Amino acid sequence: MERTVRIIGAPTDYGANRRGVDMGPSALRYAGLDAQLSAAGVTPLDAGDIDAPRAEVCDPQTTPPASGNAKFLTETEAVCRQLADEVAETLAEGHTPLVIGGDHSVAIGSVCGSAREAELGAIWFDAHTDLNTPATSPSGNVHGMPLAALLGIGAFDGVDWANASGLQADNLALVGLRSVDDPEAELLDDTDISVFTMSDIDQRGITAVTNDALAAATDGVDDLHVSLDLDWLDPTEAPGVGTPVRGGVSYREAHAAMERVADCGLLRSLDLVEVNPILDESNRTAELATELAASAFGKRIL
Repeated sequence: MERTVRIIGAPTDYGANRRGVDMGPSALRYAGLDAQLSAAGVTPLDAGDIDAPRAEVCDPQTTPPASGNAKFLTETEAVCRQLADEVAETLAEGHTPLVIGGDHSVAIGSVCGSAREAELGAIWFDAHTDLNTPATSPSGNVHGMPLAALLGIGAFDGVDWANASGLQADNLALVGLRSVDDPEAELLDDTDISVFTMSDIDQRGITAVTNDALAAATDGVDDLHVSLDLDWLDPTEAPGVGTPVRGGVSYREAHAAMERVADCGLLRSLDLVEVNPILDESNRTAELATELAASAFGKRIL
């Protein structure tokens, strides 16, 4: 049966420090996302964008006092509730959701929706750990908190819109880390999350690391969610991101990882996040993101 991929835009920059990532969905579409998916042998269906008011018309300090430092948390909740419903409806209709951001806080909604009717594993391809909480975040930017939210850590404990009951820490793998805050490192020591740093990739190679991440994420679950933050790649490959960190994966390493994702046959949902066209060079980061999505859905050289 031919696979259909429903594209869901989440044009937010509530969770980020540098403006412009809300234009990511437009940049990805302009970069030829439909054509890349078609070349991968799937049928793209564009659902348009969810409703996300511009940050300029919102109050960044709408955070409940008990939750600590978390900017635009009320707006993030509204977006993630919408997105979770859209993702769950997409799956119920037999399509595969592809969420295009927007900042990484939107992954709270996409994972919650994907895990609503399934035991889910997840792989986070990212330079950052995304395990800060409102109490530990130095910036208050929620794009550094989605995994803490999904796992119900700290102020997110028992928060219905943010916790993914179908995702457990032992089925979560982080690949390509190279920027970890001290409180996040302490949390990693106390959880069953599988962690693969850039040093692991340097020593063992991207294929071996991705295979191990897939094994951990898919052990005993129904399906797999992949969240791909474009700052996972080295800034020389993907300059159009808000929080670049030197020493990331190469173009071919990124494609090799996505090819392994496709080969596992369990991809249920996918995020492409943190493309910021204002910081990009001739839309090259968005173009790379569309190519990586195609590889994740099965496109090959031959």
